[in-house]
Amino acid sequence: MRLRLVVATALIGLTVAGCETREQSGTAIGAVAGGLIGSQFGGGVAGRVGAGLAGAAIGGLIGNAIGRDLDAQDRQRAYEAERVAIWEGRRSEWRGEKAYGYVEPGPTYRRAGGLCREYTNTIYINGAPQTAVGTACRNPDGSWSPVS
Repeated sequence: MRLRLVVATALIGLTVAGCETREQSGTAIGAVAGGLIGSQFGGGVAGRVGAGLAGAAIGGLIGNAIGRDLDAQDRQRAYEAERVAIWEGRRSEWRGEKAYGYVEPGPTYRRAGGLCREYTNTIYINGAPQTAVGTACRNPDGSWSPVS
């Protein structure tokens, strides 16, 4: 765990140093933090890698224009809601002190021999909605990973 923290700190520092705007910094920090948070979920190596990738994608989405306005707890709540929506196929809502939102999963469909689903992540900050759409596909081990 300590090694992960050191690596994460180094990656965040390197990534932020190369960013030109707050939005780019938010995206980079969100992706790294989301990847680290996500890697704590899932069973086995494949599950942790898939969850880490999901966390990175989610962190990147919410890290851009809106991630800078969310605290760590709100980011964790948003990540968990997205995980529930993707994995369980049901709408998942969350509420924090500064923001709230929900994730709406779409129906599953076949793509390149596997099951996939689109999902919509909507986050409200100061009453203004920010929406991102993604796609996740099911891995052979039963876990889900964002693909776009």
